[in-house]
Amino acid sequence: MIRSIGAMIMLGIDTLRALPYTWREREKVLAAFFEIGNASLLMSCILSMFIGGVLALQSGPVLVERGLPFVIGQLVGLSMCKELGPVMMAILIAGRVGSAMTAELGSMRVYQEVDALKTMKINPIHYLVLPRMIAITFALPMLVIFSILVGWLGGGLVSMTNSEIAISYQNYMNNLRIAVEWPDLAHGISKSMVFAVVIGLVSCYEGLQTSGGPRAIGQAVTQSVVKSIVFILILDYFVTRLFIFIE
Repeated sequence: MIRSIGAMIMLGIDTLRALPYTWREREKVLAAFFEIGNASLLMSCILSMFIGGVLALQSGPVLVERGLPFVIGQLVGLSMCKELGPVMMAILIAGRVGSAMTAELGSMRVYQEVDALKTMKINPIHYLVLPRMIAITFALPMLVIFSILVGWLGGGLVSMTNSEIAISYQNYMNNLRIAVEWPDLAHGISKSMVFAVVIGLVSCYEGLQTSGGPRAIGQAVTQSVVKSIVFILILDYFVTRLFIFIE
């Protein structure tokens, strides 16, 4: 594990060195960006709608019973911004997009397409890794913004329609706006960018390290998703601690 982490860090350094070649690979970057968005936007919105709804459904009756209905909007707003939005979207992207990246690169590695690129003097980092890293680094924060907004909507709809809560959507949003500030949104977006880099590095590394036959591709995909989720949850703790320290 330690050796693979070191190799991923070196892959990240090589990708940073390749950044000046971004313009040359702009078409691949845009294609990867829109592919990630098209593959994940609908599912992320559905997931976020129900996450926000469950937050309101679980906490609403208890808070109303204790005379604190105004806390519902604040709870859903901050939870979606700072924690659930970034983490759940990162896990979704790791499973849906990261696995696809690993499978694609793993197939190219197994069937010697990566070696063919090297033979033609084409750097695999520039051609394969850089476009995917840039695309996921910008796509995930945008998906997180959508998920936060949809999660707020889901919480508001449940708060308005559930008979045990029964607060107006306007009151819900007013209380949410009181609690959520721009630094809270920056918190979630910053987290999502960190998670995106991790997912991209893990997925590309596992794909490029694949060796063997088709079975090895499946094993690489499994390793990619599991490692990405573990790193996401570990980094979530440390990034949260960092923001608490800064605030």
